[in-house]
Amino acid sequence: MKQILLTNDDGFDAIGLKALIKALSPIAKLTVVAPAKNKSACGHSLTLDKPLRMQNVKDDFYKIDDGSPTDCMFISIHNLFKEGYKPDLVISGINIGANMGEDITYSGTAAAAMEAVLHKVPAIAISQVCKDRCHDIKNGWDFALAKDTIVKLAKKILNSEFPLEERKFLNVNIPPISIEECNGIKITKAGYREYGNDTSRHLNPRGEEYYWIGLHPLIWKSSENKDCDFEAVSANYISISPIKLDMTSYEDINNLNNWINS
Repeated sequence: MKQILLTNDDGFDAIGLKALIKALSPIAKLTVVAPAKNKSACGHSLTLDKPLRMQNVKDDFYKIDDGSPTDCMFISIHNLFKEGYKPDLVISGINIGANMGEDITYSGTAAAAMEAVLHKVPAIAISQVCKDRCHDIKNGWDFALAKDTIVKLAKKILNSEFPLEERKFLNVNIPPISIEECNGIKITKAGYREYGNDTSRHLNPRGEEYYWIGLHPLIWKSSENKDCDFEAVSANYISISPIKLDMTSYEDINNLNNWINS
């Protein structure tokens, strides 16, 4: 039986991870390694300043105390599988909230997929876009479209091959709609996210300042061909973006050479 390694950045007891486990259990042997607490927006962080403890929750299910999703992948890929073997696929999610545009760089969900492909394991990051600051998700969202989508993608990969080269992963964003309302799948590019200043300044009982960073609204710069992840999800399509880890701006190399030598 094929083996899938699961993680997320919302914590080992997150409802999105539970939905993912339920959806994929019939098609593969699952191993789950997730952070012991919410690690949203931790990016591609690796813990180097303290030891990490992996605790067994139940059979083939572990949590890492104060570990990031990247820690979960780094430790589990090299310690939970027999020497010379790796999982057939890593799936990170189902994240609560979108991971589109430049938010991919913040995302612990996407970071776990990044770490997996660094170790030559095919990977998918999947996120459930939500409305009204995710109150719909917290009030009993069934993840039906997300579960249907990830099962189809996983089966396609496990039964044939991963469609991308090394150091690339699939970033999937699911619109907040039912299966019946979905218009299909669009292969998209990562869009241009617009950021504001969603911070709140407060004083604690001792009169000391502290700040709380909130959730930015989903606002983006429109693309000429309407082919980015934001626009696909807004039009009730599932967005699948191929993401690569090579962030070199190749089109600027010659210009930069000319500039530095001028």
